[in-house]
Amino acid sequence: MAKTKVLITVKTYPTISGKYDELVCTAGFTEDGNWIRIYPVPFRKKEYSQQYRKYEWIELDLVRNTSDFRPESYRPYSMDSEIKIIEHINTSGNWQLRKQVVLTKVYENLSELIFGGKG
Repeated sequence: MAKTKVLITVKTYPTISGKYDELVCTAGFTEDGNWIRIYPVPFRKKEYSQQYRKYEWIELDLVRNTSDFRPESYRPYSMDSEIKIIEHINTSGNWQLRKQVVLTKVYENLSELIFGGKG
C-alpha cells in the first residue's frame, strides 16, 4: 500500500504485548472514504511529533496485516516507520469537514453491507 493518508477516528488505550511491550490499535478513513484498521502501533514509543490525535490526517507506510483476516486490517511497514501528522480537523462549522470524510460511504441496505453486494 506504501504511503497512505488516513484520517484517524478511533484510538484504543495502550495494551500490553509480549512481543512489542505496548501497542495501540487505531482506525479511520482513507482519502477515498474506505475504512482502515492499523495495528500494531507502538504509540508511546514514538516521538511526540508522531503521536497523533483523533481526527488528524496522518501519513505512513502501510502493508496488509496478513495475521488478521479482516480486509481493512493493515500494519505499519515496520515498527520504526515514520508517522507524519498532516493536519487536525476541528469541529468548527458543526463538524462539516469531518462529515465530508466519514459519511462518504453510508450503507442503507444491510444485505449489501454484510455480503458486499452479493446478497
